[in-house]
Amino acid sequence: MSIRLKKSLLASLLVTLLTSSLLPARADISDNLPDIGTTAGGTLSINQELAMGDFYVRQLRASAPIINDPLLSQYINQLGQRLVNHAWSVKTPFHFYLIRNDEINAFAFFGGNVVLHSALFRYSDNESQLASVMAHEISHVTQRHLARAMEEQQRNAPLTWVGALGSILLAMASPQAGMAALSGTLAGAQQGIISFTQQNEQEADRIGIQVLQRAGFDPEAMPDFLQKLADASRYASKPPEMLLTHPLPDSRLADARNRANQMKRVVVQSSQDYYMAKVRALGMFSTGENQLTSDLLTSLTNGNSREQAAALYGKAVLLLGENKFAEARTIITPLLAKQPDNLWYLDIMTDIDIGLKQPQLAINRLLAVKGVNSNPVLQLNLANAYVEAKQPANASKVLYRYTWANKDDPNGWDLLAQASADQGLSDEEQAARAEGLALSGQLDQAIRSLSSASAAVPLGSLKQARYDARIDQLRHLQERFRQYQKH
Repeated sequence: MSIRLKKSLLASLLVTLLTSSLLPARADISDNLPDIGTTAGGTLSINQELAMGDFYVRQLRASAPIINDPLLSQYINQLGQRLVNHAWSVKTPFHFYLIRNDEINAFAFFGGNVVLHSALFRYSDNESQLASVMAHEISHVTQRHLARAMEEQQRNAPLTWVGALGSILLAMASPQAGMAALSGTLAGAQQGIISFTQQNEQEADRIGIQVLQRAGFDPEAMPDFLQKLADASRYASKPPEMLLTHPLPDSRLADARNRANQMKRVVVQSSQDYYMAKVRALGMFSTGENQLTSDLLTSLTNGNSREQAAALYGKAVLLLGENKFAEARTIITPLLAKQPDNLWYLDIMTDIDIGLKQPQLAINRLLAVKGVNSNPVLQLNLANAYVEAKQPANASKVLYRYTWANKDDPNGWDLLAQASADQGLSDEEQAARAEGLALSGQLDQAIRSLSSASAAVPLGSLKQARYDARIDQLRHLQERFRQYQKH
């Protein structure tokens, strides 16, 4: 077998892992699983995985349509952390990202990073089903399946690490392109590689359903969601993206149902946040035709009190998107009166205030909320309202605190750059823009921006020392990342 073909096989394997579907395993409710050949300790240390994860997250920000919505980011990370708190063998922090994509999918990669497509909100009927997808991906990370795959390839093929890392990056940056490449190469893969991947899937499913149950969700949600995927595949001209790598035969679905049936059935109500996140994601971040349909809103209107509230919120979201601010306000005002601390209502109401050219009203509204200075969502809303009200100095005060505590959020740096520019603080604007560039892996541009900031302040000043120190940090990061950028 040629080196070129072996590289394509590795790419296929890694794409399979990165875009893994929730394939069921044999019925077994025990977490005492056999070791699949290795713990991957001989290949990658946890610190190496973290460094690689950092590199790939930056590349993902640069190449994929990540939804940097504070409310949705907070929701999926809180839900994810609830699951992680009930997982075993957790060796890394976890971070969850949402991508604007109407194709249903999810994938996990080095360093505890899990990516969800926004379509999961469309196809999940309840919070337990969404959690089942996340629990499966979390289990890929805790079991270190990517590191295991790389060690397996080290034994079977004379591949360089650079080739392996490049394959992972390709799959992450362009999942659809990766899937297309996979369809042409997987058929010719060695049986050992295919079996290894199937074992990973079985392990992630078996552990994932345990995590789901321990976190207080309905274990039946996993086979229920698989059934939805199977139905979608049966009646569609093209199967869901999640199933392109892994067909879902009835026997596997039966195994998943069997495992769930061995667990205690629990009745779990989806949280209010789940319904709010669902309508927000579908109403604001669909890639094509708006996914927040009238049928969905009608269904929610006929549901329980949480669903009914989400239906009203969803209608306001659609009105906001049409710039019908007064009509949206009419809907949100009574909801906010009943729940004055509700973040979903506060966020959209401040957007309505700003849309109606009343940013000071938004500021007053937010300052009246207890904990405004400690809640990330409210902090960003307040900073944005200050910018819109032409009070950039006040915005900067909020954003200095925010960016210190949330260094990896591009929202804070973008707003700080704008607030600094409005004050004529060119050096601080350049420094803030540099942080945003660095977060998306554009380290050369970030260093140039910081160099401009350094040149704009007095020689030997504390500001210059701070900018120069940050340049040194980014150069060090650049050197560390250089090994992943070779082809």
